Amino acid sequence: MQSIDVITFGEAMAMFIADSCGPLHEIDHFTMELAGAETNVAIGLAKLGFNASFVSKVGTDAFGKFIIDKLQKHRVHVDQIITDIHFPTGFQLKSRVTQGDPEVQYFRKGSAASHLSISDFNERYFQKAKHLHMTGIPLALSSDTRNFAQHALTFFKSQAKKISFDPNLRPKLWNSEKEMIDTINIFAKQANYVLPGLEEGIKLTGFKTPADIASYYLDAGVELVIIKLGEHGAHYKSPTEEGTINGYQVENVIDTVGAGDGFAVGVISGLLEKLPVEKSVQRGNAIGALAVQSLGDNTGYPAKQELIYYINNQSQRSVSI
Repeated sequence: MQSIDVITFGEAMAMFIADSCGPLHEIDHFTMELAGAETNVAIGLAKLGFNASFVSKVGTDAFGKFIIDKLQKHRVHVDQIITDIHFPTGFQLKSRVTQGDPEVQYFRKGSAASHLSISDFNERYFQKAKHLHMTGIPLALSSDTRNFAQHALTFFKSQAKKISFDPNLRPKLWNSEKEMIDTINIFAKQANYVLPGLEEGIKLTGFKTPADIASYYLDAGVELVIIKLGEHGAHYKSPTEEGTINGYQVENVIDTVGAGDGFAVGVISGLLEKLPVEKSVQRGNAIGALAVQSLGDNTGYPAKQELIYYINNQSQRSVSI
């Protein structure tokens, strides 16, 4: 098997997007798409030409087959997606909006993906990967997926390979806010790169400014912290450098879901190509801006030449934070 640039794991779901605006209970027709923070990252990286792999479990149902087919069409490696005969694939409903965030309802409790466990960890397969990308979502799904996450993280650290971590807070999946904060921080502090949004950073650390949030993780040994600031761009800080990179002007925001995952795609791709941190963050801002201009979680993610063209031709906002 060929080497893998980035490996990630989590829960993929079938997503039914409303074909018209309005409350979900009033919608008659939906379009099925693929959803999942980690699949978004894998797809985004594959579009940029990287070898990306997604590890998970799906059920023996139409949703599971749909997920595998969709990922394969995006050239994401699916070798380690296990078909589980006992549990179903999760799905979600998503409203269509003209502004603001859409309404999303999840049907994922007891899903096949929530039963991904250490016994499913293929050490030889993970050994092929250069970089591990993690989110906080599997940590909330079950004790099995949390243990799998810790095992994967520990394995990568033992190999001296890089790990990126996006908190991707999902409060409704946790028993309490304290459990969420404590657990997310345990994992974040073990990563090389941490990528929280500003509000996530405030909730997780208690600090208010991007610089102080970053310092909280840097003091714990993290190499680089990048705080997503939405339309204002992103703030980065490491032990040796710090700065804020402007966001891009977007006239028509269609769907904000997937923008943060797109940001991770840009940052990870830049760091893998050994670009300077500021150039990697600029990539993240660009893909995030492209993402919010399309309906669907990852449909706006660009190919490499599209990304380069956008960066070279699109104006950036001035920073005001």
